[in-house]
Amino acid sequence: MNPWLLWSAVSHTARLSTALQILLFLPLTLATLSTQAFLLLSLLLSVHSLIHGTLILLWGSNALSVMQVPMHPFLLLVTFNAFSQSAQPWLANAVYWWGKLLTFCGPSYVAMEGLSSLLFAQKAGQIGRGIADEAESYQFAILIAAAAAFVAAAWWVVIAYPAAAASPLSSTLLGVALTAFLFLVLIGFRLRRTNVVEASLLALFLAYNVWLCGFDQTSFSDPASSYAPLLSNILPHLQTLVNFITNTLPKPVLVALLYRLSILQVASRILPTIGADDWESDQDVNDGRPTSIMTRILLTYRQLIFVMVYSHLLLLDPSSQVWWRWANIMFTLFLWAVELVVSPDGDDDSAKWKVD
Repeated sequence: MNPWLLWSAVSHTARLSTALQILLFLPLTLATLSTQAFLLLSLLLSVHSLIHGTLILLWGSNALSVMQVPMHPFLLLVTFNAFSQSAQPWLANAVYWWGKLLTFCGPSYVAMEGLSSLLFAQKAGQIGRGIADEAESYQFAILIAAAAAFVAAAWWVVIAYPAAAASPLSSTLLGVALTAFLFLVLIGFRLRRTNVVEASLLALFLAYNVWLCGFDQTSFSDPASSYAPLLSNILPHLQTLVNFITNTLPKPVLVALLYRLSILQVASRILPTIGADDWESDQDVNDGRPTSIMTRILLTYRQLIFVMVYSHLLLLDPSSQVWWRWANIMFTLFLWAVELVVSPDGDDDSAKWKVD
């Protein structure tokens, strides 16, 4: 077998193992120990991810992904040992401030998700414009795809409406969001500063967030309900682990985590094209421009971002998650409105890719 292929398989398996360990260990600690233990593990994983990203930045060897695999079980054992009895005051103080930091970073996560979603929709609109210019058949296919996306978004909102609009305030916010979106679409088409691809993707983004707003307290299981006394018997803990994975692991949190990390990854690939002479030209993430430097930082420390975003989502109670979703919707619509206002007119060459 080719040594390069073998090493590539080992490296990718190590990365997958690392992601699965983080996905499992954090909620497992929250369920079987306490919030303080969860925060300690989150802090340890974040420090390790920061060191790991810095070594990648300085060294850049693929061996680092393999070398870090045993670290996460070790940190989990350290956490379990630290909270097998009363935690030290300095340790409790450290995890308290770490929890505060995760809470204070909440608005930045929402802003990054909204901005990344808008960047992705605009880039897709540019690509769609380029494809539509090649042939009329492509234009027809793009119109059908965009119409299907609009219909799917409308259906998604209708399905989620009973739960998402359970209170007068949430129903008002839903009405405001839908009205604002429709007005922005009409204004964008009238000013020739958007196209159907961009608008349809933002409609799906709006529907996705409304759907997540429909999860209430009954949609979540209490992690403490799967608690079993620590180290009393291995079989009850294995059963607890199985029950936790199948019943307790919050599905909306995993969906939100997957979307947030995926859209950040896509946006990090789009950022190097901002400020370039041609959106379609291939850009090097190391070309020295500010957006390229930002992309390199995001890609290098993506494991740290993964741990912090996941920890923040797990810490949020269901009602808080719902209100952060509404904030995300309003912030993204505000960004889109500003973008439509400051964009060049539709007859400008730099805006042609956005014209339907």
